[in-house]
Amino acid sequence: MNDEIRIIPVPGIPEVRPGDDLNALMIAALEQRGLALEDGDVLVVAQKIVSKAEGYLVQLSEVEPSQFARDYAERTGKDARHVETVLREAKRIVRMERGVLIVETKHGFVCANAGVDTSNVEGAETIALLPPDPDASARRIRDGLERRYGVRLAVIISDTFGRAWREGHTNIAIGLAGMLPMQDYVGQDDVFGYTMRVTTICIADELAGAAELVQGKVKQVPLAVLRGVEYVPGEGTLEMLVRPIERDLFR
Repeated sequence: MNDEIRIIPVPGIPEVRPGDDLNALMIAALEQRGLALEDGDVLVVAQKIVSKAEGYLVQLSEVEPSQFARDYAERTGKDARHVETVLREAKRIVRMERGVLIVETKHGFVCANAGVDTSNVEGAETIALLPPDPDASARRIRDGLERRYGVRLAVIISDTFGRAWREGHTNIAIGLAGMLPMQDYVGQDDVFGYTMRVTTICIADELAGAAELVQGKVKQVPLAVLRGVEYVPGEGTLEMLVRPIERDLFR
């Protein structure tokens, strides 16, 4: 186990627009900070700049709400166009109560509003969607930066989620490349000789949450480098992060 883990914020990435070369922007920010990537570094990239670069933005002026969206919006005081966008991004509705719309996304995430978000998006009439394949987004970033720096890297795409039974929000991994997301302790003995039977730690989520400590929500720091992390290299996927419905006691 390493004695120390560093969490390094990387400021300097400008407002990202559709079609921007995200790797080029990140390399420029790294160079501006005087930071060269090292073998084994983990990069945590905020979902919002990925969605912006890949063009997953919706202009509300172009959305025609369904009657269902209009009715729900009228009851809850929400924008019917926003509600309609959430419904289009949803695989199914899990719960609608107290003005909160909980859905299952096409990725399999169960979350509020299908990840459709208005924060940190330029223009009051623009909203951002989750990228449809965050793993592919992470791989593109990983591959480009590995070529540039000649080192082995892992990349996590992070987003902010609420949690059942807990107040507040935390950042979690919604896509990854170059690492397996779990550390499995099943079959190992603790210091008292107890053999652990179910303990599996989602290190990808822990790293996403740790990176948020330096990224913040209003600091405009969508990139962080975590150095000194012990992880298992491999092609992890978001599918590994979503509990199958047959084992999910809450769906």
